Amino acid sequence: MPIIDAFLAELDHEAATTRRVLDRVPDGRFDWHPHERSMTIGRLAGHIAEIFGWGSTVLTSDEFDVATAAQKGWVAFSASDRAGLLDRFDRELAGFRQAAAAGVSDEHLRTPWSLRNGEHVAFTLPRAAALRTFIFNHMIHHRGQLSVYLRLAGVPVPSIYGPSADEAPA
Repeated sequence: MPIIDAFLAELDHEAATTRRVLDRVPDGRFDWHPHERSMTIGRLAGHIAEIFGWGSTVLTSDEFDVATAAQKGWVAFSASDRAGLLDRFDRELAGFRQAAAAGVSDEHLRTPWSLRNGEHVAFTLPRAAALRTFIFNHMIHHRGQLSVYLRLAGVPVPSIYGPSADEAPA
């Protein structure tokens, strides 16, 4: 089995779970945050929505440079309503899925990819490892944060990997 097929199966599973969590973000509360040093729920949810789009970048370019990203049109996404949040998530997911389904070879997944900020290289990893850490693990980490935000905001938390205190598994 090609490596990308395993990523696509995981992508489908994690994306469905992530969409359920994003769908719980309450309209009218996108500026809420649990602490003055925390992101707003709109920015955190927006960050989660944009992460899968970065998967396309890992597959189709050799690096992402934070220092020049804004010059190339990248703007951090901060959601202001649930419909816009889910639309962005669906578009980013579709783009990642399309890039991943375009015949990505195992050899390509072994080639290096870098995250940098100008001259500072945060990491260089094989693309497969960059997908695992920078995309999947990163999204799962922030999805966990968002589930805590939901709990603190009094919003029922959906089942993620098993039952939540609010509902049985989906």
